[in-house]
Amino acid sequence: QLYGVAIRDIVAGVPLDSLKPVTLTKHPTGVGTWRMSPDAKRVYFITADSVDKDEKARIEKKFTVNVRNAEAPVASLWSVTMPATTGLPAPATRLTRDTTYAVTGFSLSEDGRYVGFTGVANDRYKRNVTEQGIYGDLYLLNVQSGAIERLTSNAETSESALSFSPDGQWMAFSASDDMTAYNMKNARVYLRAVADKGGAWRKLGDLDGDVTVGWWSRDSKTIFFNDGWRATTQLFALDVTSGKARPITNVKAALSVSEDADTRRLLLNYSDPTTPPTIFTVASIDDVASREKWIALTDPNPWIREQVALGEESEITWKSKDGKTVGGVLVKPVGYTPGTRYPLIVAIHGGPAGADLLSFNGGYGAQTYAGQGWVVLKPNYRGSTNYGEAHKNGIVGNYFAPGFDDIMTGVDALIAQGMVDSTKMGVLGWSAGGHWSNWILTHTNRFKGISSGAGTSNWISM
Repeated sequence: QLYGVAIRDIVAGVPLDSLKPVTLTKHPTGVGTWRMSPDAKRVYFITADSVDKDEKARIEKKFTVNVRNAEAPVASLWSVTMPATTGLPAPATRLTRDTTYAVTGFSLSEDGRYVGFTGVANDRYKRNVTEQGIYGDLYLLNVQSGAIERLTSNAETSESALSFSPDGQWMAFSASDDMTAYNMKNARVYLRAVADKGGAWRKLGDLDGDVTVGWWSRDSKTIFFNDGWRATTQLFALDVTSGKARPITNVKAALSVSEDADTRRLLLNYSDPTTPPTIFTVASIDDVASREKWIALTDPNPWIREQVALGEESEITWKSKDGKTVGGVLVKPVGYTPGTRYPLIVAIHGGPAGADLLSFNGGYGAQTYAGQGWVVLKPNYRGSTNYGEAHKNGIVGNYFAPGFDDIMTGVDALIAQGMVDSTKMGVLGWSAGGHWSNWILTHTNRFKGISSGAGTSNWISM
């Protein structure tokens, strides 16, 4: 259930153990995800329509066997009016009644007039499974009238949560460039006027990467979002009118920027090869590109700067077997001397739709190996993100061979440069990195040791 305490009491310094909470809900099935309306007059929440008595009994008896594809009660969207300081909680109002879908998430417009929510097909083989997102669609609820408009209707395609512009005119979500069937195409932003019921959505984004919805500028003309770019992540701006995206930052690091909804200040989560993940803040978007204007809010592990020697990291590129340029991150050993050959660890990231970045101590703790005198190569082989749609889809229908060639030609490039001792090499990886570790194990004897984490070894039986 939900309970509330008066902010004025907290501000006034009332001891926390003396605060008197007010009961906001007494719902028979409890309260799941919840949000307060912008005017603080009501609370929206998701909850099950009924109690699954069998599941309740299993929990109470600590029966830990999970039932595969079990039937589950439908989850609906509700709201409750905030009560006065004293008195009983107001009765809750059910806002969705269609039992063909279960509500899994929602967002609110700033003017409080609309609720956007996701409804997942109420099918036990599509709901409460890893892939349930591809079976969901977006809906728009008019708070005043209670009318619900279905915004999307597709199979095997997931959409992000609905996002409303500050002026209340527009709504947007991100989804695949092709929403007709499951695919690995780049994400695009879809935009429509809120009032244009049944109208067409306009597709925005010209970046060879994922264009998504982070937050809006206050004038509702720009959508800001983060995306991976080669061995980094950057902040981008999407012009709502032209549909074109441009980079705001150009850092050799992993950077993620978000907006604090209350203060409108921007929070920057930053990490580079010598900086552990650190939170900074700036007053406005104009300050993000100026590092001198960043104000540090955290300083994790400051002793690293003085007490730990780190290997130099950089993004490198090489040519694969078919001539395609491949990128990755190279970690040199601490005290590296040009002309000296060092042992090599190839650290293969999982996914494979992911990428190694110029972040702190990636590659399964690569700096540990660098400190022991090893070179570490973190290849962003075909199948990785951040290098364009063609690179990400370069293994579709031929999973192993292109990635194997990308990895091995990266190794050969380091040997040719006189950096690596070809008689002292090892490979490790997890998940998809484990898949390629297994493939390498069965296709070459050039490595002295291979560590496969969660790597599939029998693709036929799987």
